[in-house]
Amino acid sequence: MATAKEFSFEVVREIGVLSTSKSGWNREINIVSWNGGKPKIDIRDWAPDHSKMGKGCSLTAEEVAILKEILDEHDPYELVGEA
Repeated sequence: MATAKEFSFEVVREIGVLSTSKSGWNREINIVSWNGGKPKIDIRDWAPDHSKMGKGCSLTAEEVAILKEILDEHDPYELVGEA
């Protein structure tokens, strides 16, 4: 039987809150170091005190730059059908 792997994290810098759920959790953009590694830009849901987190996505600075270029070429409301 597999056991949960221990991991550590440090929120190095809080960038901003994208949204807040009815439960009070925030979808945030932060700079996070996972397991003592190089900090990455991270988007995920967090409990208000950052004691718990949901699944998310961590990106390198290069990946964020590419994502920004891609998104700059598109209307976000058109992409999700809300135009």
